[in-house]
Amino acid sequence: MGALPSPQKTEEQKMIERGMESCAFKSLIACVGGFVLGGAFGVFTAGIDSNVGLDPKDPLRTPTAREVLRDMGQRGMSYAKNFAIVGAMFSCTECLIESHRGKSDWKNAVYSGCVTGGAIGFRAGLKAGVLGCGGFAAFSAAIEYYLR
Repeated sequence: MGALPSPQKTEEQKMIERGMESCAFKSLIACVGGFVLGGAFGVFTAGIDSNVGLDPKDPLRTPTAREVLRDMGQRGMSYAKNFAIVGAMFSCTECLIESHRGKSDWKNAVYSGCVTGGAIGFRAGLKAGVLGCGGFAAFSAAIEYYLR
């Protein structure tokens, strides 16, 4: 028994597929996802932090709900921006490396982790860049090993 033939894709379907497989689209999705997850993580960590809303000049004063919510929002936004940048950076470099190598394997994530971690770490110096490269690459390898 033969398989049923699949219908031909229209030009519109092909264009949408190409767009969704592009590095720009993948990076945008990672950026938005990182922003949402980072914001949620930031608000969560601010919620369990006992120092949120405290005034360093008067540590005995109880903070108002408005001050606590403002601090939670600020931390959430800070985490959201950082996660969005890291997500977009990692996704873009992984896609570009995969396109250049022509292979989809675990090495792409490791190389991308090294580039991303190194770029983030180099802001603090050469040693931090090298450690960031190694740490992010090792973390990416562990995640790839677990997922595949």
